[in-house]
Amino acid sequence: MELIVDTSQGWTNAIIEGNCEFNRFYKIAEDMAKHFDIAFTDKLKDFDSVYWDFDYKSSKLSLQYNIYLGISIFPLAFKNASPSDNEHVLEIANALLQKLLADN
Repeated sequence: MELIVDTSQGWTNAIIEGNCEFNRFYKIAEDMAKHFDIAFTDKLKDFDSVYWDFDYKSSKLSLQYNIYLGISIFPLAFKNASPSDNEHVLEIANALLQKLLADN
């Protein structure tokens, strides 16, 4: 398991886990809520993706599961994301990855 960071779209998208089952998304969301004191504010689902939005420090971020790409975190502001939004994506993604690795 390794963190993949994509900034090609103009914002930071941190892929925590690629090619995984949907139940893994729930486990990661549960870990985030429990260990990082995150409350999910909005939950959206479409044909091939699930988006759960949350606040982290001063940033509005989203945890996404996509059947093709896996599980990622990105800022809701997309191209209008502030530098701190993008930094918070990396901060939470790295902390979460370290926790997931420690659990395995």
